[in-house]
Amino acid sequence: MSSILTNNGAMVALQTLKSINSSLNDTQSAISTGKDINSAKDNASVWAISKVMESDVAGYNAIEDSLSLGESTVAVASTGAEQIVEKLKEIKEKVVSATGENVDNDKISSEVDELKSQIQSIIGASQFNGANLLDSSTVTTGTSATNGITVLSSLDRDNTGAVTASNITVASADFTDKFTTTGVTVGTGTSAATYKLADIKVDTSSNAEGSLDAIEALIDTATAEAAKLGASSARITDQKDFISKLSDSVTSGIGSLVDADMEETSARLQALQVQQQLGTQALSIANQAPQQLLSLFR
Repeated sequence: MSSILTNNGAMVALQTLKSINSSLNDTQSAISTGKDINSAKDNASVWAISKVMESDVAGYNAIEDSLSLGESTVAVASTGAEQIVEKLKEIKEKVVSATGENVDNDKISSEVDELKSQIQSIIGASQFNGANLLDSSTVTTGTSATNGITVLSSLDRDNTGAVTASNITVASADFTDKFTTTGVTVGTGTSAATYKLADIKVDTSSNAEGSLDAIEALIDTATAEAAKLGASSARITDQKDFISKLSDSVTSGIGSLVDADMEETSARLQALQVQQQLGTQALSIANQAPQQLLSLFR
């Protein structure tokens, strides 16, 4: 049945053309933004997942900054501790020399005093951003002034979406306390002995011999603390590298979810442009159908 009031063919052609135009708009948007899913209306669940992952990447960037700060702080302290070990070794050489006969103990004593002063200077200078792991009195970050610094190392998300922070705690070596205040205790019970930097005296051969135990105790302590700081520095560096790689992996995962495949999108664009032209012609043909009814009245 033909009708001049209802053109079914034109309605079908119009709906088809609208669908083609809608798909064409989506494809052009994907090309201009580079994303197949650019908003929640494109795909709500995937969009929500991508936004959570993007927030994690932003968190990883902040963690990298925290690790960089911690890495620098520990690296400075580690360098200072290693330098102190070298100065203590020099002092040991002077102590051993002072135990001999026919030596100038006064000159050796002056040299030892200078080395002691250098150690104190190294302790004071081994700070980064106000935190000095060789002198706990200057450490204002972390769990307390004496425990060192706490470095944010990761944000862990469980299957419920809850996020917890993980930290790396670096204990303070506190050479100020070990060398000048409390001292280094060796042995236990009645055989325990405590040594300080001030106990090292070489003004006489007898005092020099008595200082051998003190310098050995200080060297052992400084070496152990330097090793701990070095291990902490390596751990922070490894964690920083891991977070950087993790951030790249998550970013790549986000891209696989929402980014447009440009080769496929380009091919789809050309196909839709052809379909649009054909749809326009089909609508034009359908609109001409009612005019054919005029021939029935001639």
